[in-house]
Amino acid sequence: MVKRFALPKCSRLCQNKSFQAVYRAGKSYANKYLVLYVLPNRTAKRQIGFAAGKRLGCAVVRNRLKRLLRESYRLHQSNLINGVDLVLVARQPLTNAGLAQVNRAFLELCAKAKIMVEKS
Repeated sequence: MVKRFALPKCSRLCQNKSFQAVYRAGKSYANKYLVLYVLPNRTAKRQIGFAAGKRLGCAVVRNRLKRLLRESYRLHQSNLINGVDLVLVARQPLTNAGLAQVNRAFLELCAKAKIMVEKS
C-alpha cells in the first residue's frame, strides 16, 4: 500500500547526471522564490530533485530550504501529472519565507509549467 503523501526514494532524482540532464534539456520556470526545471521522460512515473546552492547560506539554512521544498512537493504531488522529471531550485528570498509562501510559489510555477492535473 502506497501512502498518498509519501515521498519514496524511487521518486527522487539522486544522481548528478540526472540533475544535469534536467538542467540541460529541461524547460525552466521561475518566480521570486523558486526555479522549476521540467523535462518530460518516457516513463509513467514522476521524479523530483531539490537543490539549494552554497550562496544561500550555511548547511543548516540550505537543509531547511530543502525540507520546505520537499514538504511543499509532498503535499501537492497528487495534483501533478506523471511522466516528468522535475528539479526545484531555491532562491535567496526563500531563506526568509515560510511554508505558506513556498506552497504558493510552488503551485504558481506548476500552473505556469502546465504540469497540474486537469480537474473535471
